Amino acid sequence: MTHEERLASYPILKFFEYVHLAPRLAEVSAPICELAHAMAEIDGGAETSAGLRKLMEAKDCFVRAALIAGTLR
Repeated sequence: MTHEERLASYPILKFFEYVHLAPRLAEVSAPICELAHAMAEIDGGAETSAGLRKLMEAKDCFVRAALIAGTLR
C-alpha cells in the first residue's frame, strides 16, 4: 500500500506527521509515526482505526511530556 493509499484509508495518519515540530519533539514523534504507518498496513478495519486513535493519543502525551521535561534523556 502506498503512502497516499494509507492516508486515504486512514486519514488519522496525517496527525502523526512531525516535520513541523522542533527537532527534540520530532525525535519523540518520528518512531510513533513509523509505527502508525506500519500498523495501517494491517487490514483490521475498525480495530485498526481504534488502535491508531489510541496511538495518536499516546503520541500526544509523549510529545507533551517532552515539552514538560524540557530535554530528552
